[in-house]
Amino acid sequence: MLSFNGSPGPARTTSYNVVLPFYTYAAFAFFAATLLMVFSPGDFINHYFQPHILAITHIMVLGFGTMIILGASHQLVPVLIEGELYSKQLALFSFLVAAAGIPVLSYGFYVFNMGWPAKWGGLLVVLAIIAYVINLAMSMHKSSQENVHAVFVLTASLWLLATASVGLLLVYNFSYPILSRNSVEYLSLHAHMGITGWFLLLIIGIGSRLIPMFMISKYNQPKILWWIYGLINAGLLLFVLIFIYRPGGWIWIFPVFPIGMALVLFGNYCYRSWQQRIRKKLDEQMKISLLSVLLVSLPLLFLIGIIIAIVMANEVQRSLVIAYGFIIIFGWIASIILGMTFKTLPFIVWNKVYHLKAGISKTPNPKDLFSAGIFKWMILFYIPGLALFTAGILFREIIVLQLSAILLLFAAALYNLNVIKVMMHKPVTL
Repeated sequence: MLSFNGSPGPARTTSYNVVLPFYTYAAFAFFAATLLMVFSPGDFINHYFQPHILAITHIMVLGFGTMIILGASHQLVPVLIEGELYSKQLALFSFLVAAAGIPVLSYGFYVFNMGWPAKWGGLLVVLAIIAYVINLAMSMHKSSQENVHAVFVLTASLWLLATASVGLLLVYNFSYPILSRNSVEYLSLHAHMGITGWFLLLIIGIGSRLIPMFMISKYNQPKILWWIYGLINAGLLLFVLIFIYRPGGWIWIFPVFPIGMALVLFGNYCYRSWQQRIRKKLDEQMKISLLSVLLVSLPLLFLIGIIIAIVMANEVQRSLVIAYGFIIIFGWIASIILGMTFKTLPFIVWNKVYHLKAGISKTPNPKDLFSAGIFKWMILFYIPGLALFTAGILFREIIVLQLSAILLLFAAALYNLNVIKVMMHKPVTL
């Protein structure tokens, strides 16, 4: 059997029955979100607190980004801790509950029904996350192997739980006066806890392991990763404290500084890994994944611009805020997922189909399970769609938004086509 990085040796991996449903669900969610965008371009030139924008955002963040990360982490964490996943049943439970809760929650947002759809959908999502956190914590507790990457993942999962819990409070706050302010005023807290605490921590934690591994790089500096871990958490905690006590002005730049330093360190970490790589020729999947490292600088620049606008004029253009969120979700998060899907999913399916034949007979490589041609066409639709949709938001051009949404829909359709191709792979004899 092969290990996760494709080298000979025993593998500590979770059953494909646990992992593959997350990937399938995420692919359909990506398509659903882009399809809704095609029919809602005008919503992106108005206020960001719009029912359709809320629905699309949560389909992408929960249905696409979070679901595929949950699936990948169930596969990767056992490798990191050199142990087994605590409970496959708990993993399947978290999938089923999240799979039911996400569409109900998104429907509640889409029709702006903060009654039973949003409340029950939100409760199911929180329950799924609790199951996921317990599974990770117990898996790490049973293992004697301490690993910085695993600590990133566990801490990120705690931030995810905090983010979802705050979100659920905001839903209930529409019906009951639970919080001191209205729910809209807490959106910034809810969003940045999720973006920074969940996605940034987890993507850096997993990316700092996978990127050097897939490039076959000799670079390994856990101390730098611990610095990154500390800076991100310090910056996010500082942001939460500032938000609670509500001071304004330039003080908002202080949480940005440590997080910005962490991003610089991570960028340098990836660059050093690239310098010391053994595999000199990078495939298209790795290029897209590395592009996401560069794309993370764009939201940071947008955020600095938003802070400057707030300080100088005490207001900010809504288009700038919407573009900031769009670049994070459809740019940074989506790009690394588009790349890493076809670095991880083919191996999982290959292991399912060929693990008994490995070393006995000749088998295809995992990269042969998906279509490189479809992947390239997906990127050809995705990158212009991303750029044009961002421009459409900033310049408030509905026609540009409509056309670019169609490009993103084509990219999502091709992504699904390739995922289905991998999932449907049958054993072949070479």
